[in-house]
Amino acid sequence: MAEISASMVMELRQRTGLGMMECKKALAESAGDLAKAEDLLRIKSGAKASKAAGRVAAEGVVGAYLAHDGKLAAMVELNCETDFVSRNEDFVAFAKALAQLVAEKNPADVAALAALPLAGGTVESVRVALVQKIGENMSIRRFVRFTTAARLVQYLHGGGRVGVTVEFEGGDDAVGKDVAMHIAASIANIRPVCVSRDQVPADLIEKERAIYTAQAADSGKPADIVAKMVEGRVNKFLAENTLLGQPFVKNPDDTVEKHLKSSGTSVKSFALFVVGEGIEKKKDDFAAEVAAMAKA
Repeated sequence: MAEISASMVMELRQRTGLGMMECKKALAESAGDLAKAEDLLRIKSGAKASKAAGRVAAEGVVGAYLAHDGKLAAMVELNCETDFVSRNEDFVAFAKALAQLVAEKNPADVAALAALPLAGGTVESVRVALVQKIGENMSIRRFVRFTTAARLVQYLHGGGRVGVTVEFEGGDDAVGKDVAMHIAASIANIRPVCVSRDQVPADLIEKERAIYTAQAADSGKPADIVAKMVEGRVNKFLAENTLLGQPFVKNPDDTVEKHLKSSGTSVKSFALFVVGEGIEKKKDDFAAEVAAMAKA
């Protein structure tokens, strides 16, 4: 039997929001597999998909670059150790310079970006010098680059902690910026995984369908009713998790799709960066939390 550590229970609890004993039991039943335990809890509790991927657990900034003609853009996530350094002028300037390099030089990966010339040296030598000057470690985590015959807009939120780039056709920059703001706001609820339903990965749809089927199996309803229930939940999942199906943040009575149609605009693609998502900045003191709960 796999050993179930306190940190594993804590991680599953953070993912699902369920009780410690429920999480520990699910981990035991799934032989310590976090993903399987999460699916098991969703089946038993009817919980929604995990929001763990959206947790911000590291500091830094999103550097953004958009060419004047709106046809070329890039975003780079640059991480540091503290929020204080993320606001440092040299650090922010470095992030912006990286985004411009990505846009103009199109490096294959982070290693290729680090080797590009910058400020009389290379990106890596500038990074090292900045680390020595500021006294805090920093790293280039990821980047995305857009080039299009359509149009691009960008939106930064929270001092650069959230960055969005949207590729669109028709309409004007104001409509594109509204969509970018909607995508940035989605991190507080359900962020879209893609633009439209036909772009959702088939394996993700089948995983959700399997979970909904298992949840409905104990309802005691006839098979045809269960099938309709499952398909209804799948359709709801697709609406919630695709950009076009979501209620528009500025007018929840309309979907994003309806808002775009009213201005003759279509979104081709988008990218969303949230600084530190998926990175564990520090370990929670699980024992201290349990002791505090006991005292309460």
